[in-house]
Amino acid sequence: MIPNTLPQSLLDNPLLSDWVGFEPEGRVRVSTGKVEIGQGILTALVQIAAEELDVDPDRIRTVSGETSAGPNEGVTAGSTSVAMSGAAIRLACAEVRALFLARGAERLGVAAEALDVEDGRIRRDGQDTGHDYWSLAGEVDLVRPATGGAPAKSPTRYRVVGQSLPRVDLPAKVSGRGFIHDITTPDLLHARVVHRPWQNARLASLDEAAIRRAAGTAVEILHEGDFAAILGEQEYAVQRAALVAREKAVWEGGTPLPENTNSPDWLLAQPARSRTVDTGTPPANDDGEVVEATYWRPFQTYGSIGPSCGLARLDEAGHLTVWSHTQNPYALRAQIARALDRSAETVTVLHRQAAGCYGHNTADDAAFDAAFLATRHPGRTVRVLFTREDEFLAAPMGAAMVIRLRAVLDAEKRPKSWTIDLASPVHSNRPGSHGHHGLRSREALPNPPPQPAERNDNPDAAGGGASRNAQALYDLPFHRMIHHTVDPIPLRTSSLRGLGAFANIFAIESFMDELAAAAGADAVAYRLALMSDPRARAVIEAAAAMCGWPGTAPVGEGRGLGLAFGRYKNRAAYMAVAAEVEVDESVRLVKIWGAADCGLVITPDGAINQLEGGIIQAASWTLFEELRFSDGKVATAMWDDYPILRFSQIPEIEIRLVGDDRDPPLGVGEAAMGPTAAAIGNAVARALGTRIRSLPLSRDRIMAALLA
Repeated sequence: MIPNTLPQSLLDNPLLSDWVGFEPEGRVRVSTGKVEIGQGILTALVQIAAEELDVDPDRIRTVSGETSAGPNEGVTAGSTSVAMSGAAIRLACAEVRALFLARGAERLGVAAEALDVEDGRIRRDGQDTGHDYWSLAGEVDLVRPATGGAPAKSPTRYRVVGQSLPRVDLPAKVSGRGFIHDITTPDLLHARVVHRPWQNARLASLDEAAIRRAAGTAVEILHEGDFAAILGEQEYAVQRAALVAREKAVWEGGTPLPENTNSPDWLLAQPARSRTVDTGTPPANDDGEVVEATYWRPFQTYGSIGPSCGLARLDEAGHLTVWSHTQNPYALRAQIARALDRSAETVTVLHRQAAGCYGHNTADDAAFDAAFLATRHPGRTVRVLFTREDEFLAAPMGAAMVIRLRAVLDAEKRPKSWTIDLASPVHSNRPGSHGHHGLRSREALPNPPPQPAERNDNPDAAGGGASRNAQALYDLPFHRMIHHTVDPIPLRTSSLRGLGAFANIFAIESFMDELAAAAGADAVAYRLALMSDPRARAVIEAAAAMCGWPGTAPVGEGRGLGLAFGRYKNRAAYMAVAAEVEVDESVRLVKIWGAADCGLVITPDGAINQLEGGIIQAASWTLFEELRFSDGKVATAMWDDYPILRFSQIPEIEIRLVGDDRDPPLGVGEAAMGPTAAAIGNAVARALGTRIRSLPLSRDRIMAALLA
């Protein structure tokens, strides 16, 4: 059942008025600290609120990610929004409903149990009483702490939750007014930033005459320290000038990157700090067959269809307002204030939607750039827009990982000892994480704030960074994790969808197929023999049934079926994925099946969209995506040299939700990533008759495997 204890978001933001308010014309304001990044969270939260308040979803106006008007719920990440914000909104709305029923009962002189609510109207015996939320709003004080004492509805009474409602964020986007890029003001000043090509590079010279000629009209060239920006009234002129500025800028010093940066050899040659975590009882002896394998996930980037954008305005009173598609408005506010040596009370951050990112992309950087430039132009709204090349050059990178697995098998060919040895840079450098301001341009400006000497990864208790999903969920008598935090390195790595879970599940589930082969066992049967969790078994069995496991294609004949399993963070949604591929000189995806246990599903269509989107993105990472380095910097500049999965390459995808709505909702946003990569990898291994352990499974790696 869904618990009624206060979730952390309500403990951090205890006032009911932080969450709910009643507005004129029969509207309901529901506030959340979580933000929409294309995952449909606002629709799900509207459904939860509408269910507990007994109002039509169309009455609800959401306030999302505004530091001036909403709760601080931290970062929208880790597939936690429904579990965190949804749980808080559920209990807050249930309590608000109970308070209004109690007040209505007082006015009518009846017991509260004799009343109910229908679309905000208070009824008795199915008849209107003349009272509603809005007529009683002045008599019910919501500036009070939530108690959690009002019971939320049982799932058996749900009328809105569990239905697939139209997405609340889509109408504005379809009509061309839903994205931050669409914001315009009469005082708008366009800006582009000239980004440093590598860490600590010094801007030795800038050909300002050439820049002004390229603009063809008046532009401002702002140059402070190693930071440079072009500003002007006409966006195209600013863009032309910025392109020339990038070409004419002369950079010296710093830490240029070698061409082999995106390789296991380079990563393993960097300094690292190590720790070991043991679980279970070591075997009395280490005798037995040993199986070992090493897997590689390269540095990758975000590939958002739309580039980042930020706007800011410093008003006459000295208050700075920033519009951003950040995933953490409160942390961004704090770090902008810190970076500009201002009080946080003088900064407001307002979330506005943009292209989804699923990770720490350049949204915060664009916001800081706009904020800094706004301090140089009081009374003007400064709009900073990144280009595609900016995105590749300046964005934090998804951390590369080397994962070495070793299993000692017992007489039944099951692991009696399991070791995962992983090396990776940190997976979180968001603004404010581990003491970092996390803002790229601030390091280029004079006198940047001090940064910690060491970068730390997310702790295991918080889901981990590189260690996320490194603990295999199978029944293993002894499990050892050796975690090498690669630090320092002259790269900015940070959160990319799933963090370490993508590579760890890819490695673990590929290794499970290799162990099954060593045991001469069917890969699905081998997994089930090591799995006692009934929900995990259910999704594995469902995916196997959906795809007709084990299929009929002979091994090594160019067609293969693969399956893999994961439970995101070992505490969110369960997911098993099966993939069928054809392999010649490259991989063609034939069909992908997915079975997921998400517990209570608020919006079935939204959950399926999330899982399908995760499959598509993971397939792109698995088959194509890999950053290149040349001339000391990221050499990837356009889609031609960073190919992603095309629409024409997306296979048929079939999803089945197999959970029980009596279980609490589990995060789904990142559940499909690792299982998809491993399922494709396992299918390719069957099709080729040989395994490729390094991502992406590109044409070059396919050809090398075929010629080996």
